[in-house]
Amino acid sequence: MIKKCLFPAAGYGTRFLPATKATPKEMLPILTKPLIQYGVEEAVEAGIHTMAIITGRGKRAIEDHFDISYELEHQIKGESKENLLTEIRSLISSCTFSYTRQIEMKGLGHAILTGETLIGDEPFAVLLADDLCTHEEDSVLKQMIDVYEKYQCSIIAIEEVAMEDTNKYGVIAGELVDNTTNTYRVTDMVEKPDSKDAPTNMAIIGRYILTPDIFDILRETKPGKGGEIQITDALLEQAKQGNVIAYKFKGTRFDCGSVEGFVEATNYFYQGVH
Repeated sequence: MIKKCLFPAAGYGTRFLPATKATPKEMLPILTKPLIQYGVEEAVEAGIHTMAIITGRGKRAIEDHFDISYELEHQIKGESKENLLTEIRSLISSCTFSYTRQIEMKGLGHAILTGETLIGDEPFAVLLADDLCTHEEDSVLKQMIDVYEKYQCSIIAIEEVAMEDTNKYGVIAGELVDNTTNTYRVTDMVEKPDSKDAPTNMAIIGRYILTPDIFDILRETKPGKGGEIQITDALLEQAKQGNVIAYKFKGTRFDCGSVEGFVEATNYFYQGVH
């Protein structure tokens, strides 16, 4: 059973400046709810109630969001607005939140390694809040946990992207192992390749189930593309042993790390409530 979900949330969000100069990008709202709350709700839907969040300087708003605001609650007590806090109150009461800081921005692999003290020696989920995913039935993380229970190794979520966009993602090559569930055993992985160098157009998105040996691998992983410690490089070491499954998930993903994707998500959710 996957009990913990790690949220790397220490990045600067430079694509959204000046909005993210003093506000964490994970706290940018889609309608009335910040991105990271959608992510926590997805984890809860998957049966996970322990949230481990990697923060950095200027990210206190995330901790404050998942805490009780006595002054605010007192101010709106008895008013119609009180029910607007129902969802976040439910998360606060049903989940445990722990935090640690990533002192230097050295890539996603480094952020995940920073979370080792919060995770310990057990398999865990990783969710990048700016990849906002919707679904008709099970949440993407729930789908992935089902895949993990079958294969008992690291699971990565993938989707097909345009070949000209492969330079924005980690890209995999793999052998189809189950046509009914769209699962592949990963044979190769390249971080942000040019289209001419990309092995496929199957891109990794911000959902992972990782086995705890990933921490030892990350400790030995040298900085790669952009001088950062890449999770794709560490996963490739697992893949060489046949221990990484890529899963083409059911649902829709919005890249809310880009302004275009953020607007698309906002319009999608607005239409859903009107």
